[in-house]
Amino acid sequence: MSSAKKYQVFISSTYTDLREERQAAVEAILKAGHIPAGMELFTSTNKSQWTIIQRWIDESDIYMLILGGRYGSIDSDTDKSYTHLEYEYAHSINKPLFAVVINDDALRKKTYEEREIQNPVNLEEFRQQVLSYLSAFFSDSKDIKLAVHESLGTLIQDNELNGWVRGNQQNEGLASELVRLNEENRKLREENDEFKRNQQVRLPKLTIEMNEREPLILKYQEYKEFYYQKRG
Repeated sequence: MSSAKKYQVFISSTYTDLREERQAAVEAILKAGHIPAGMELFTSTNKSQWTIIQRWIDESDIYMLILGGRYGSIDSDTDKSYTHLEYEYAHSINKPLFAVVINDDALRKKTYEEREIQNPVNLEEFRQQVLSYLSAFFSDSKDIKLAVHESLGTLIQDNELNGWVRGNQQNEGLASELVRLNEENRKLREENDEFKRNQQVRLPKLTIEMNEREPLILKYQEYKEFYYQKRG
């Protein structure tokens, strides 16, 4: 049943500048037979959704970061972007993760809107933090897909992930076990009935002669206790 498992991958990134890259990651995850999750379902731009984002990361099996040329929306309490917070949170709970980071040549080809202007120092510090862990560089969507293919295989092999199994597959396994137990129970009942039928109550015949050989008759009633041993 383990071969039927699907693993949920949380995709973290800034959004408007990395639409194509995110779509490439989603396609690669789906092609591998797994489940993509991320900012298409919500935007990590305000504090009220942070609890929801944490729960999604918790419930995902793998965390993926795509780091481009933008740092992203800033959380006023920490002065870090929400993408940065997501990455650090995934590390804090030891979530299996990998990152793909845009290379310098591809970054220079980005438009003015796709490059960080307000917080370049924060972005560079975040970039260096990411590159100190498992990561790869990308220049286009093909690199994203290749990184997904290689990284998912390694992380799934090296970690004991929970994954997801279709409900009908779980039910099929449960049904098979119930059939087996029912058959075993039926055989035990049959053996028990056969044992009872084969039991014969044998009363001992005891004769004592005394007083000129007049027989003294003793009546004896036998009680039997049956012991049943549970089959392993």
